[in-house]
This record gives sequence, C-alpha cells and structure tokens, in this order.
Amino acid sequence: MVSMKKQAQEQTYQTIRGYVVDAQRQVRMAVNSAMVEAYWHIGEAIFKECGDNDRAAYGKQVLQFISERLSAEFGAGFSVQGLRNMRQFYLTFPKRSTLWSELSWSHYRVLMRIQDKEIREFYANECAKSAWSVRQLERQIHTMFYQRMLAS
Repeated sequence: MVSMKKQAQEQTYQTIRGYVVDAQRQVRMAVNSAMVEAYWHIGEAIFKECGDNDRAAYGKQVLQFISERLSAEFGAGFSVQGLRNMRQFYLTFPKRSTLWSELSWSHYRVLMRIQDKEIREFYANECAKSAWSVRQLERQIHTMFYQRMLAS
C-alpha cells in the first residue's frame, strides 16, 4: 500500500515538474524572440542614424555614445562591436517579418557569417525545422551540409 502511494506521489510530482519545465522553456523562447526582435530594431535605428558609415568619425561617436549609455543602464551586451553586430543583423535580414522565432541571437550571429543569401536561408530553415543548437548549426555549416544536399 505504501509503495503504491509513493508511486502515485512520484507520478504526480513528474507531471507537475513537466508543467514547470515546459513553462520555463516557453518563457526562454518568448524572451529570446523578444530580444532578437529588439536587436533587429536597434540595428535598424543605428543604420538609419549612421548609414554605412558606422566606422567613420560620426558613426564611431554615435556608437560609442549609445554603447556607453545602454551599458550603464542595462549592463553588458551593448558594446560598440555588439551594436555593429545588430546593425549587420538588420542589413543581413532586412525584413523583420522573415525572422525565425525559433532561432536565437547566437544562431543569427552564426548565420550572418554566410555571405550567400540562398545558402544562409537554407541553413536558417533547416535549423528552425530541426531545432539545431548553435553548435549543431556550426557543425552543419563546417561540414558543408548544404553542398552535400545539393550533390545528393
């Protein structure tokens, strides 16, 4: 009798634990999606202010000013290089509506290194569809998964 009660308690615990784990996963995904969208908007704003001249004197000054202010208020993650990455993100993925909500900022940073738009979109689609981690995405790129798929 005691054993059955313990089993029932364990089963109830596992069910409840599953709810908590699932809720935590959903929160992480929602936060990640919101941050990716925010980084895209930041990139857009920087591009509108600096254009292609983010390394020219005015652009450097603007990025330094924004970086200092955001870092003071929100902490790490808003270095000048980070802001340049956000600008590059906007330029690489100019249509916000085409962003994949399943992908993290780290995924996008890897994808931005791929120059060819068609290949980049292939990897982004496969990554979202197959739920690749960043490490898996990098491995697929380095082992030329796209080229192997074309060859087969």
